[in-house]
Amino acid sequence: MKIPLSQPDITEIEIEEVASVLRGSQLSLGPKLEEFEDRAASYIGLPHAVAVSSGTAGLHLCVRALGIRDGDEVIVPSFTFIAAANVIRYERAVPVFVDIKSSTLNLDPVCIEAAITPRTRAIMAVHTFGRPADMAAITDIANRHDLFVIEDACEAIGAEILGQKAGTFGDAAVFAFYPNKQITTGEGGMVVTRNAKLARDARAMRNQGRYPSDAWHQHSILGFNYRLSEINCALGCAQMKRIEEILSKRESAANLYHAVLAEMPDVIVPAHSTAAERVSWFVYVVRLISDESGLRDRLIEGLRQQGIQCGRYFAPIHQQPAYADWPLPHALPVTEAESLKTIALPFFSDLSTDQVKYVAQALRRSLAE
Repeated sequence: MKIPLSQPDITEIEIEEVASVLRGSQLSLGPKLEEFEDRAASYIGLPHAVAVSSGTAGLHLCVRALGIRDGDEVIVPSFTFIAAANVIRYERAVPVFVDIKSSTLNLDPVCIEAAITPRTRAIMAVHTFGRPADMAAITDIANRHDLFVIEDACEAIGAEILGQKAGTFGDAAVFAFYPNKQITTGEGGMVVTRNAKLARDARAMRNQGRYPSDAWHQHSILGFNYRLSEINCALGCAQMKRIEEILSKRESAANLYHAVLAEMPDVIVPAHSTAAERVSWFVYVVRLISDESGLRDRLIEGLRQQGIQCGRYFAPIHQQPAYADWPLPHALPVTEAESLKTIALPFFSDLSTDQVKYVAQALRRSLAE
């Protein structure tokens, strides 16, 4: 059996939506863009949504729109995808890495508080693997220190805290729609906010710095080509119509894993949703009890030899070659320890019971060996 790490949930509904755009004449900045933004804003529960070319582009626009500039510090986890730190550096600001909690793999509020300096301007709170970060504690810290909060919700569309959607707690948030995400536009992202000026500036910056009132070839501010095509937006519209169906299928796949891995003593399974928080299942990442040097990587190789695609999630940003010379003012013992034990198993909406059982048997075999 060969099982991919991920695959998108695409039906004839999505194919027809995309085909309808191709039958028309407008492929950019058209009605599907507006529809996609409206659907996203309505689903998240915020007044403004701005579709962009990627989650990375969305995070960059948030950093820039909030006025974060040279030398400003932004607190961010190292245990996340590298784009979270990169976008801070795009504006010559300083990503300050702080540690995570082993129980959630999200930012540790105690470590956030300890990392704040007079140059700190913002906290980038990542909802890791679709599990909501501790937004009550994070927003409390931000309010007391007059800091912005950017929610990196790229992995967490549909996640909730006490019924409130992830992405609605900070000054702005970003969702991503790469093919391995819960819903996909192929490539794409979405900025959401209740701040009308931030949304207006983000719309201008995604389109080379042009406001709607600008004349043709008039560019009021520095901008970028961060547009999302009508083709991508049509796919996103169809996916948004099915979002709860897709999230439910992914939760069922996660529950299958929970059931077959529950009796495997060498493995820690990810936390379930609770009455207080809803996990949006982006990936299914298990952790090994042992942090024996090289064990995780040997297991990954063993699974791949059995036709099972899997990977390490995440390799800490501060240990990446691109950050080899980056100052690390705070030790990150939890990040470094937990990152050696994580394995992302195959995970997608239509994962079957037989596939889950095959993965579990292969994992058990590899652990025994």
